[in-house]
Amino acid sequence: MEIITKPSRYYSPLRYPGGKAGLSKYLSVLLEVNSIHQCRYVEPFAGGAGAALNLLINEDVDSIVINDLDKHIYYFWYSIINNSEDFIERVEAVNLSVEEWVKQKQIFTDPNASIFEKGFATFFLNRTNRSGILNGGPIGGMEQRSEWKIDARFNREGLTERIHKIGLYKNRIHLENKNAFELLSNIDLKNNYFIYLDPPYVNKAKDLYLNHFTKDDHILLASFLNSSKHLKWVLSYDNDEFIKKLYKNRVCKEFNINYSADKVRKGKEIIIFSDNILQC
Repeated sequence: MEIITKPSRYYSPLRYPGGKAGLSKYLSVLLEVNSIHQCRYVEPFAGGAGAALNLLINEDVDSIVINDLDKHIYYFWYSIINNSEDFIERVEAVNLSVEEWVKQKQIFTDPNASIFEKGFATFFLNRTNRSGILNGGPIGGMEQRSEWKIDARFNREGLTERIHKIGLYKNRIHLENKNAFELLSNIDLKNNYFIYLDPPYVNKAKDLYLNHFTKDDHILLASFLNSSKHLKWVLSYDNDEFIKKLYKNRVCKEFNINYSADKVRKGKEIIIFSDNILQC
């Protein structure tokens, strides 16, 4: 089966370079082929959680686990899951200007700011920064001389609709802020789980994520997954020979994906399967 990476709809309010909402259709088929029904779907490196939300809202899974080690991403998800209506009011009212961007940047780095304030600052920067990169600069630059301005990716109506929708599913969303290995090591195998991992890229990771992987981290993850014969998982990565060697004894398929960092371009990634998953 060809791996389709264009979703029918986006439910995540976050922008992520190489986000995996488009894999949700393929993952849905994969669940069906493997007779995995009413499962708890786990994303140890959730980020924008695009695939997780699509699968949940389309009723392909019973519940989802959103985990991210980045505290700012955790603050964002905590805020919209637990305070969705307050968050929506802030989205509708916030001023979309460079002055507001500077204010939100300060809140983002302020250790004394509340979870809600940091969660909103994370969202604001994600929607107003180039390519959604949190440590990047605003769309259009500080002088706003570009054709694209700071509000180019801040569609208030569409974003509030997504946040409201997520709030309706809050009882079926489990949020964690753990190291991925800790999360996976504590999975209760009595429950029906399926795990999708989308770790930080091997290439350009420092430019894209606040929490990136070192070479040793990639090796450690491969060692963990290759020895965890009881877990049902699939794993996506940038198409890199270093990664292919780490998983040389596993089924591996290539697929095309659009990247938005710097400029829109097509690239190839790979998806890798645990031994107890039938690939399609």
